[in-house]
Amino acid sequence: MKAHIVYANPEPTSFCAALRDVGARALREAGYGVEVSDLYGEDFNPVAGRHDFTTVADGKRFHYQTEQGFAFEHDGYADDLKREQARFRQADLLVVHFPLWWGGMPAILKGWFDRVLAYGFAYADGKRYDSGYFRGRRGILCVTTGGTTERFSPGGVYGPISQVLYPVNRCMIEYLGLESLDPFVAYAAPRVDDAGRKDYLRAWDARLRAIVAQEPALERA
Repeated sequence: MKAHIVYANPEPTSFCAALRDVGARALREAGYGVEVSDLYGEDFNPVAGRHDFTTVADGKRFHYQTEQGFAFEHDGYADDLKREQARFRQADLLVVHFPLWWGGMPAILKGWFDRVLAYGFAYADGKRYDSGYFRGRRGILCVTTGGTTERFSPGGVYGPISQVLYPVNRCMIEYLGLESLDPFVAYAAPRVDDAGRKDYLRAWDARLRAIVAQEPALERA
């Protein structure tokens, strides 16, 4: 079994990085092969454009999805996309680490989804959700927030975290056919004390070990 960790935080000493390292160790100790995409560390370019392709479907008018599909059919993705697609393709478990910024993921991570999970490779007409290419695999978000648990409650100013993360879980993870697992959230990560951070790390370690001990809900298509 294999896991793909996609990590998006610009600070190597961040708590998000600590969660990444604990998770990678837990997965390896559980027998998983682990690939890590460190988007900032690898200087991933989040901006889509013609540079994504070595092929051209239409030289007069750039329609991104059309170019993605054409590149898939003619082996025309750029090298950085081929690398990331290879990492993603082999994964039984996708783990996405990011700090919550402005109610969503950092732009570099959104750009990874835009560019890497391309039409043809990751989805196509009739190949979404329950009929997606990656049925039988699982995905989980590991998120750090500045806001407290109370702020992300039904009566809090931000609303429930499930509501905040719904676009990612439903329109990105599940869109690909993956089973979306309940996210792990380290609330108020910059504000908790050392004991609180250690509790989060232990809980994340335990969560991943429990996940790998369970069989996926669907057999791989």
